Amino acid sequence: MTIKVGDRLPDGALSEFIEVEGNGCTVGPNEFKIDALTKGKKIVIFGLPGAFTPTCSAKHVPSYVANFDKLKAKGVADVVCMSVNDAFVMGAWARDQHAAGKVRMMGDGSAAYTKALGLEFDLTAKGLGVRCQRFSMLIDNGVVKTLNLEAPGKYEVSDADTMLKQLG
Repeated sequence: MTIKVGDRLPDGALSEFIEVEGNGCTVGPNEFKIDALTKGKKIVIFGLPGAFTPTCSAKHVPSYVANFDKLKAKGVADVVCMSVNDAFVMGAWARDQHAAGKVRMMGDGSAAYTKALGLEFDLTAKGLGVRCQRFSMLIDNGVVKTLNLEAPGKYEVSDADTMLKQLG
């Protein structure tokens, strides 16, 4: 069943590649529980089919990197990008996208959290395995306040500009 506005996010975890040791994190992949990521704050999570893919790299991630300060000014504590990739790939993509300090690039390597959200889609026929649908969500203290789910192959409603308009 697909997550919807008003739902509490399911339990789960995402992995992030940490470049510099600190705050209880070691260099390399670190797992972060969704509850801890969202507790007591407003965050944006956006999901996409894959790291280094054309639309994701040219449009989706850059829209959030470029608008990070505007999102923060509207009360967003963190911006998280999730994809069905491992933390090593997401870390390399974060460097490529100059996302450090702005967008947390987090992997869902086995698609377990994507499936828990009900946002998976199967691209095994194209050799890509199970992937995440393109979406964006505003989360307030673990509860979905806004969900923008893209139609397959589209990029129209999950960008940072749409999220900024929804934040008012």
